[in-house]
Amino acid sequence: MHIGNCIRQNLRESGRTVTWFARQICCTRTNAYKIFRKESINTDMLERICRVLGHNFFEDISNELNSAK
Repeated sequence: MHIGNCIRQNLRESGRTVTWFARQICCTRTNAYKIFRKESINTDMLERICRVLGHNFFEDISNELNSAK
């Protein structure tokens, strides 16, 4: 699972802009785009993103791990 792609997709589906997202997580647009390119992410940052987007990416990761068994 490429977490950055998942975050970008969720943001697109929500209809929000990258500028809005960056403001919500207190970073620049440039750093937001860097997040989208990451295959993995710090759990503190992922928790903040989950809260901002209202989506549990930890559950997505868990589901993928369970389906790989």
